[in-house]
Amino acid sequence: MGQAYGIPVVSPDADVQPYAGFWLRFAAYLIDSIVLFVIQMALAAAVILMDPGDLRAFLNVAPVGWALTWAYFAVLESSPLQGTVGKHALGLYVADVYGDPIGLGRASARYLLKLLSTFLLMAGWIMAAFTPRKQALHDLVARTVVLRKLPPALPWPAAETANLDEYWDGRQWVSRSQLEAQR
Repeated sequence: MGQAYGIPVVSPDADVQPYAGFWLRFAAYLIDSIVLFVIQMALAAAVILMDPGDLRAFLNVAPVGWALTWAYFAVLESSPLQGTVGKHALGLYVADVYGDPIGLGRASARYLLKLLSTFLLMAGWIMAAFTPRKQALHDLVARTVVLRKLPPALPWPAAETANLDEYWDGRQWVSRSQLEAQR
C-alpha cells in the first residue's frame, strides 16, 4: 500500500479500501443525528422550563438549533479530529481530495451543500454508493472525501529477513563487496 496525495493507495483487489462507503457513512450520520437530537431537545426543554408561555422564545429554538447543527458539523470536521462524533466512532474522517485536512470554510460549504444533496430527493446522498471514491454530491462540489482510518502498513519484507548485502543509500545501490573494497 502506497500513498498518493496523502491518501492511502490500495490495489483494487485488496480487502480494505480507504474510502468510506454509503452504509458506513449512513451509520455515522445516524449517530450524529442522535447526538444532535439530544442536544436540541435539552435546549428546547430549557426554553420551555424558563418561560412556559412564551411562544416567541420557543420559536427562537429553531434558528439556534440550526446554528448548533452547522457548528457541530463544520467545527468538528475542520478540527484536528477531522470528523464528527459519529465519524470518529466508526473510524472515519473528512479530508480534501488530496488527503489533507479541510478548513472551516470548506467544512461550512460542505455542510451547506448537504442541503442540495437533500433537496434533490436524497439523490445527492445516494451518489456515495456509486461514485468511485464514494463521494456524495456535497463531497464532489466541495472537493472532499470521507476516508477510513486504515491500520498502518507493515514493512515488507520484514526487517529481520531482509537481505542487506545490497541496499540503497539514498543516491545509489551499494553492495557489501563495494564497501569492503573501499576499506
